[in-house]
Amino acid sequence: RLRLHDEKVIKDRRHNLRTYPNCFVAKELIDWLMDHKEATDRDTAIKLIQKLADHGIIHHVCDEHKEFKDAKLFYRFRKDDGTFPLDNEVKVFMRGQRIYEKLMSSGTSMIQPREEEGIKYDRAFMASEFIDWLIKEGEATARTEAEQLIRRLLEHGIIQHVSNGHHFVDSNLLYQFKMNFRRRRRLMELLNEKSSFIPGSHDSPFCLRKHNPESGNTSFLSVSPTKEIRIISAVRRSSMSSSCGSSGYYSSSPNLSGSPTVLCNPKSVLKRPVSPEELLSPGAPYVKRTLTIVGDAVGWGFVVRGSKPCHIQAVDPSGPAAAAGMKVCQFVVSVNGLSVLHVDYRAVSNLILTGPRTIVMEVMEELDY
Repeated sequence: RLRLHDEKVIKDRRHNLRTYPNCFVAKELIDWLMDHKEATDRDTAIKLIQKLADHGIIHHVCDEHKEFKDAKLFYRFRKDDGTFPLDNEVKVFMRGQRIYEKLMSSGTSMIQPREEEGIKYDRAFMASEFIDWLIKEGEATARTEAEQLIRRLLEHGIIQHVSNGHHFVDSNLLYQFKMNFRRRRRLMELLNEKSSFIPGSHDSPFCLRKHNPESGNTSFLSVSPTKEIRIISAVRRSSMSSSCGSSGYYSSSPNLSGSPTVLCNPKSVLKRPVSPEELLSPGAPYVKRTLTIVGDAVGWGFVVRGSKPCHIQAVDPSGPAAAAGMKVCQFVVSVNGLSVLHVDYRAVSNLILTGPRTIVMEVMEELDY
């Protein structure tokens, strides 16, 4: 999906005086897959994309075509319009992925060749050490909470006992990650997997819908097809996470030949505008917080909007930012020690994207009385 954004295969498109944000043309995607050796022929490419549709990864922009066709039809990734299903299984998978990426990037020697009952296992870790690490990294506050988290990962096939002989217990037993999240899978692998259809569309905290949508209306704010998409997590990975982008398009079309698209600016979550002077004035009802956010393989899991000062427009509930304590409506004061009170969200986004994976942000939020 990100490659398609980078190469402008996914972009805002016009048809019959209507703009469809962040979509691709079926025929063009098939051409792209063949040019990049992701599929050997057009029939195979169609089968691959049909798999993505069956899993709820993509859909026709108006949900009219369930069968993917080699034609000039508009399709869209559900992560680009906020309808990707964040069910419990997806959330656990994304949490496991974030923990794995954090563990691999930490430089710890916890995962290494180890021996249990005379048998040597590669890339294994000890249960009690893993719990210690989760608490140290802030993934859990107590051993019981960490143990519950790891049991969920085991039940969803993220980790396993090295010989599948035990459930998870806080002990010296050895476990392994069943998935190497860093391995880049090829689309062709999808053809060997069993398909599961996910019906309907799902709302997302990153999909700002109208308060009273008309029947059949699936309006959403577009995700900007620029590098800003990398700031979002959702999967997550997914993120999860889609976001409301800067283009400000509303797409409320039931089909490709209806009335024109309504254009508007993304609605701010703020109740009223606040100036930097008001934030910093003595006795102002705001408190400053420092957040340390470790980005995962997808991003940081939040959306910044506004100008002088910027504010947090949306937060992926299963992302790194939410875990660090970020909340909607907080004002961004500084990023990695640089004051950003007098710049717009584009400058803040660029500062984050060009910086290190771990970002330290100062934010101010309104006091609750």
